[in-house]
Amino acid sequence: MSAAREPWRWAWTVALPVGVAGAILGLLPWLAYGARLPAQLLWDRDVRPEAMPFALLPFSFVTVILIFSLLIVGAAAAGIGGRALRVRGWGLVLLVLGVLLVQVGATVQTVGAVRAGLQDRLESNVYVFALVAGTGLSILVGLVVTVLIAGAPRAGALIGLTIGAIGMTAWMGQLIAPVAQGDSGSATAAVILPWVAPVLTGIAIAWSGIDSAGRVIAALAALVLIWVAPAVTTALFNALSNQVLVRSSSDVIDYAIGVFQAALLTPDLALRPILATALVAGVGLGVRALVTRAPRRAPASATSD
Repeated sequence: MSAAREPWRWAWTVALPVGVAGAILGLLPWLAYGARLPAQLLWDRDVRPEAMPFALLPFSFVTVILIFSLLIVGAAAAGIGGRALRVRGWGLVLLVLGVLLVQVGATVQTVGAVRAGLQDRLESNVYVFALVAGTGLSILVGLVVTVLIAGAPRAGALIGLTIGAIGMTAWMGQLIAPVAQGDSGSATAAVILPWVAPVLTGIAIAWSGIDSAGRVIAALAALVLIWVAPAVTTALFNALSNQVLVRSSSDVIDYAIGVFQAALLTPDLALRPILATALVAGVGLGVRALVTRAPRRAPASATSD
């Protein structure tokens, strides 16, 4: 059993390209639809949506959740690739470096495209700084996700996978109903998207198992994240998409807190993801128990025959 957990001897040689590939995969839903900047309030001229400059990230207050998701899903994909390779030491460092090369590069390119078209005003500088700060924080969270999934024991990997699953909601939303295409596919998205994170997290809990104290704690933490995440995203989206509130930071914060509390404590909104996650995890754990017991029964039945 210990041999199966040994790192692949040459894993470090492919860790860097795996990190790069994972980060690019995270950006794919945005790149697939042209990667044109969303409309900017502080733009210095009137431009049609299709004539907006190319940008590797969708910089806008309205799309902060999407930015987070593109980066987190890429980081999680790299982590999954790293775990498959069983990278350790310098291999893990190279994996993280591959993610950073793509995501920091995408941020720099996007900042250049945005700054070139914004009005020369103090508000423009504040706007860019806020988006860069939020993007930088998302990249840091993504690096933690990569390290947890690629190198941590299963309990730690479960937390990383849960954060990645939360990011998959907006990532899938961009595939189904892209920002650049308006409301196309929004009905389908409304049906599918609320269940993406709970289902993926339930599968992750089943993979991790609950046969140790650490894994039980991780599973409970995953349920808490699945409960809190929709409230956070709802609050951020509603607050930052209100252009009147955005002009006053105190009003934005107060409004976001109010929406967060309402979404967190409304039973219909709060219970559904928790119950869905628990149900998928329960089914997965049951299937896992049956699969692991089957080989043990075979020798006994063979001797009795």
